[in-house]
Amino acid sequence: MKLTFLGNSLVAGVYGGNFVAGVAARLPEHTIINAGVGGSTIINLLHRLDSVLEQNPDGIFVVCGGNDAISYSQPETRKYYRRVQKIPDGVVTPDMFARHYRDLLTRIQLAHVQAWVGLPPIEYNPEVVAAMKQYNELARETADSLNIPVLDLMAHFAPKHIPQRPPLDQEYINLIGQREKSGWSDYEAEQKRGGYTFSFDGLHLTPEAANRVTELIVEFLAQNGLT
Repeated sequence: MKLTFLGNSLVAGVYGGNFVAGVAARLPEHTIINAGVGGSTIINLLHRLDSVLEQNPDGIFVVCGGNDAISYSQPETRKYYRRVQKIPDGVVTPDMFARHYRDLLTRIQLAHVQAWVGLPPIEYNPEVVAAMKQYNELARETADSLNIPVLDLMAHFAPKHIPQRPPLDQEYINLIGQREKSGWSDYEAEQKRGGYTFSFDGLHLTPEAANRVTELIVEFLAQNGLT
């Protein structure tokens, strides 16, 4: 079976842990394609869907929503999403997210491709977490209405307390880009410095957390149509 993972930097796995590579290692009998691109919103995924479908996957596992929630809850990031990701006004509102998510999943089904949905975790600050929960619920409602299986990853990574941290802004996004280009990988020290539980910056998975996500996905796929 050819399985494509479609999403943002969590899927790409270049910055932090790479659970898609873990799934590929656990399921060598299947062809695993990583179609994750850092900074992607649901709108970006829709723009890339045709190129993904051209590879004739048997299934597409969608993990999206973090950047959408950030753009909505952290206004200082909108310049990035407008300029780099070409999102109108730099923000994906809940209504926009729900509408585009339905379009994405419907197009996958119309192509006669199996779809699965993963609801991503996040832990940066209370505002981002609240927005992520809202967007995850919208994704769940959409998937449920189309009878698409859902894996709630955020439920497996839920810190008891989310401290208040400064709003995310362009400077924070620039730092991510600089670190990624330089090959920075001091995840453990950064996690301790920031007081995070499953991420090292509130947004991206540590290698250990990515390993846990791998296990959850492999089990989930075995229970939900992977043959």
